[in-house]
Amino acid sequence: MVLDPTKHADWEIAEEAESRMKTVYQLRDEMGLEEEELLPYGHYVAKVDFKKVLKRLENKPDGKYIDVTAITPTPLGEGKSTSTMGLTQGMGKRGKNVIATIRQPSGGPTMNIKGSAAGGGLAQCIPLTPFSLGLTGDINAIMNAHNLAMVALTSRMQHEFNYSDSFLAKKNLKRLDVDPRNVEMKWIIDFCAQALRNITIGRGGKRDGFMMDSGFAIAVSSEVMAILAVATDLQDMRERMGKIVVAYDKKGNPVTTGDLEVDGAMTAWMVEALNPNLMQTLEGQPSFVHAGPFANIAIGQSSIIADRIALKLSDYVITESGFAADIGFEKFWNLKCRMSGLKPNCAVLVATIRALKCHGGAPIPVPGQPIDPVYKEENVEWVEKGAANMVHHINTIKKAGINPVVCINSFYTDTENEIKAVKRIAEEAGARAAVSKHWQFGGDGALEFADAVEDACNEPSEFKFLYELETPLRERIDLIAREVYGADGVDYTPEALAKAKRMEGDPEIQKLGTCMVKTHLSLSDNPALKGVPEGWKLQVRDILTYKGAGFVVPVAGTISLMPGTASDAAYRRVDVDTETGKVKGVF
Repeated sequence: MVLDPTKHADWEIAEEAESRMKTVYQLRDEMGLEEEELLPYGHYVAKVDFKKVLKRLENKPDGKYIDVTAITPTPLGEGKSTSTMGLTQGMGKRGKNVIATIRQPSGGPTMNIKGSAAGGGLAQCIPLTPFSLGLTGDINAIMNAHNLAMVALTSRMQHEFNYSDSFLAKKNLKRLDVDPRNVEMKWIIDFCAQALRNITIGRGGKRDGFMMDSGFAIAVSSEVMAILAVATDLQDMRERMGKIVVAYDKKGNPVTTGDLEVDGAMTAWMVEALNPNLMQTLEGQPSFVHAGPFANIAIGQSSIIADRIALKLSDYVITESGFAADIGFEKFWNLKCRMSGLKPNCAVLVATIRALKCHGGAPIPVPGQPIDPVYKEENVEWVEKGAANMVHHINTIKKAGINPVVCINSFYTDTENEIKAVKRIAEEAGARAAVSKHWQFGGDGALEFADAVEDACNEPSEFKFLYELETPLRERIDLIAREVYGADGVDYTPEALAKAKRMEGDPEIQKLGTCMVKTHLSLSDNPALKGVPEGWKLQVRDILTYKGAGFVVPVAGTISLMPGTASDAAYRRVDVDTETGKVKGVF
């Protein structure tokens, strides 16, 4: 029995579907995996030994490569993960050999407002509970590896402060002379814990550590997570792990995890995490779940490793980039594809009538509060005005030389006239447009969507990057601001400007990519500005260095690497059936 999503919660739909889902052994056989390539975590979740798969299939041609992105969302999200699952199920209904590659959710949004990003309705990734609550432990490994670096740093600072050079020499330690006012890294935790953004550590006596200001970021913003997303194998990960800049010494020189001699131990925590996790859609298509979310404050992509093995095992691979095309797609385009060497055949732009109305003048939805009734009433004028945001993102995808397909992620309250307006405007902008009702009807509701994507994949494309690595840092930031965000230019705080100038004089840093940090709720750096803002400049207030991951990180606006938890958080509705042990309330 398939439950009606208009009458049942996502977790109820997932629980019912899990009673008849495939085992990982069935998925293994259907995918053509060898027995030793599957590493089971129970009957319905597994890891896959990527090294063995890639070696065995190294001469097999890759399948088609599709990225799913979106228009600028409302604070409620517009169903990008749902659309990724729906497209995978729709292609499965068409008899295609298809695999989805998505990101593991963070405990922060899962226990807060946004949910676990498993999809929704009849287009989900299952089993939902392990997907949402830690899966196989990858994020836990990332936290341990990252925080071990902070333990090594703070321990070294304490010992250097308390002991002489001769004592350190006896321990085979050289003095790093870390500047406590110039520590790049923070601690991490996988929750939205605003109370930990700014803290003081080392309070007490000589044995209690070095006293200084510190803080926490959310786990998935860690450079270790970024390394998991972009590493190509264990050797690559090991080399990247030693390049992480944790702080600077009093002369302004970087202090790395390699200097702290902690990089090997950090890698040890990550060995198993390097293998992608195997799950499935609600209708039984395989899904690799690997690396993490938050493209507004991190790279926000599924891993290169997961994409590479999926491309060898299937004819179509549907991956997902976080948030809108100005955020996740731009990083997919200029960072992930550059590092992987993979070229996409098509990009899907998810749009909803709700988001278009919001960009066109409707009241901005507030998470946790009832949505304004105007969203259920026909208003073609709002939709047409808000479609300027959609067209902007279509043009961004076209700048990459990729064929765009607009997925109108249909809500049952959408009207025929509103949908016709979106289709017309999308097609006038040079994109295919398809209505998809996967949330309500699963794969059967995504057939038009699947056909449009297949057609786009069969057309030639001319993929190209927005910038080359030889382009100076501030020119790159300006290009992204103008060409992707629609800004009139870039302004820097004095601190960010000084960092930019120093980085441009460093040949090693000049070779790194650029990973922007910016709000996902607007094309601008101001989340309150909807549609396509005009007459503004991007405000860059800081620039971080992620040498291990391979990019510099300009931070724009007031966005924080540690989100906050709202008053009506999701954890209030999560519980356990004490008779069966089943978790309920996760969405």
